[in-house]
Amino acid sequence: MKRFWLCAIAIVSVFALAGNAEARSAYDGSWDLVFVTQSGGCDAAYNFTVNVSNGIVTHPNLVKFRGYVAKSGAVRASVAVHDKYASGSGRLSRTAGRGTWRGYSGSAQCAGYWTAQRN
Repeated sequence: MKRFWLCAIAIVSVFALAGNAEARSAYDGSWDLVFVTQSGGCDAAYNFTVNVSNGIVTHPNLVKFRGYVAKSGAVRASVAVHDKYASGSGRLSRTAGRGTWRGYSGSAQCAGYWTAQRN
């Protein structure tokens, strides 16, 4: 469960509501993500893959997740799982991206940065 939550934080940190998603976004496709924890009690790093389709970011294991990529490449996302929450923002280019994330689980807080690479 801890690993699931940490993955959720990572995913959420990368993509959140950043305006309306555009159909056939230039950012559509599979993206490999690396989340690095710089502060807090989370694991040092997390690696996983998300999909962007029509500017909407998805991951098969997240229920309360909202993530979008704007036409400009700006990304924002948020996720909630029980008493856990995370959000993040950043920017994608056509092949890579970078941003920051922050979250909490109960009273514990974590924060860091993320990078993305298109598959």
